[in-house]
Amino acid sequence: MQSAPLPETLANLLRLDPNSTVVMIVTSLIGAALIGTLMMTNTALAGPWAKRKITAAFTDRIAVDRIGPYGLFIIVADAVRLLSKELIVPEGVDRPAWDLAPLVIASTALLGFAVIPMGNGIQLADPEVGLAYVFATASMASVGLVMAGYASNNKYSFLGGLRAVAQNLAYEIPLILTGASVVIFAGSLQMSEIVAAQQQSLIGPLPSWYAFVNPFAFVLFMIANLAEVGRNPFDIPEAPTEIVAGYQTEYSSVYFVLIYLGEFIHIFLGGAIIATIFLGGPAGPVLPGIVWFLIKIWGVFLFTQWARSAVPRVRIDQLIEIGWKGMLVLSLANLLLTAVIVGVTVQ
Repeated sequence: MQSAPLPETLANLLRLDPNSTVVMIVTSLIGAALIGTLMMTNTALAGPWAKRKITAAFTDRIAVDRIGPYGLFIIVADAVRLLSKELIVPEGVDRPAWDLAPLVIASTALLGFAVIPMGNGIQLADPEVGLAYVFATASMASVGLVMAGYASNNKYSFLGGLRAVAQNLAYEIPLILTGASVVIFAGSLQMSEIVAAQQQSLIGPLPSWYAFVNPFAFVLFMIANLAEVGRNPFDIPEAPTEIVAGYQTEYSSVYFVLIYLGEFIHIFLGGAIIATIFLGGPAGPVLPGIVWFLIKIWGVFLFTQWARSAVPRVRIDQLIEIGWKGMLVLSLANLLLTAVIVGVTVQ
């Protein structure tokens, strides 16, 4: 049975009229704050602490372990250190665009979580075009990257912004085409319907998650997602050894924190999309749905960190060639094959 959206659930818990416009606006804001806080907490844990711990484990080094138990207080220390730095505004920047770019980068991914079913009724909204909405909001980050690169009045930042656009264009199309193959299987763009279509058994105890039904599409999506979130081998737009730090070169203090935060929020949004359309969403035995959902998105995060530590960076020309000549062709082939299989089996 499909759960009611979170605002309606909150209205019922507070014994308010869910048909009232004012009540739904208030409960929607409360629900958005709860979901935003949940994802920001995971991001705060992943960025300053988990990334260092995971990378150290892969490279046989000792990570942060001096500040607090297991080094967890490095999260607070980094927050104080970065936010207390002076915000330096370079000469010649396009100030409105330069100021807005970090906000655009950080906020666009948070919008995508509004339609992600996280289990136990934690879903802000469930529109019929949910998957299209998620892809649209995630792609808006490219606007922030262009704004940051162009407005910084720095050739390295500008080059990083151009590379980010070229990379996102080359890999967003395969990403969407691969996601469309899941829509063909599920017969709907609605996120709850995609999750519901994966609840039956495929073979014995094996669930009919689309990662098992179509592992080729799952692998394609995982690779394209690496490019979308800027992880190796596709971290060209901000590669320190090539273009200093790309589009974020001229940012410091709270603006740098927002860009850094936006990067990890996008990683978790990518993990949430993968968990929803390929791994059954919040489905899982024994544990509550929200716990399984978080386990799955952290599993995707672990994969991105493994790629960051183990996979060498490709050149920009290789990156574009892989996207347009490899990923695009394979995603089109996957889409056509999926359509043929579904068409034959339905008939």
